[in-house]
Amino acid sequence: MPLANALSDAAQNVKSCCICGNLDMVDPCSICTSHKRDEAQICVVAGVSDVWAIERTGAYRGKYHVLGGLLSALDGISPEDLRINKLIERVSSSDGKVEEIILALSATVDGQSTAHYISDHLSALSVKVSHLAHGVPVGGELDYLDDGTIITALRSRS
Repeated sequence: MPLANALSDAAQNVKSCCICGNLDMVDPCSICTSHKRDEAQICVVAGVSDVWAIERTGAYRGKYHVLGGLLSALDGISPEDLRINKLIERVSSSDGKVEEIILALSATVDGQSTAHYISDHLSALSVKVSHLAHGVPVGGELDYLDDGTIITALRSRS
């Protein structure tokens, strides 16, 4: 019963943030309303779990935008099915406050096609678009990595 009550309570009280799409007990969410967050950066992620993965690190102090998935021709997910238009509206109505969009999307075909689509649609706005680095993970050993990861790491070296 305690688990059932907790699930019922969560279903009744958890809301989707009207600004970023994150889940919280309040709307707008505590990240969007925090004055300690950098409004100049928006990190774009596919899902809510990605927000909390980044938050767990404590390394990012900007705001977020949750797309609700990735573009996928095979699964029939088009731009209209995601929160891409809300992102573009958010950036264009920010009066220049948003300076950088960080695309934190997976290094898959769907993730990269979504990133490319968003980059193309933000190119008309005066905002920097960056991507997370790809390549050798911390603690990774070269002889255990696949060829694609090594190629990407070589091309993206700094």
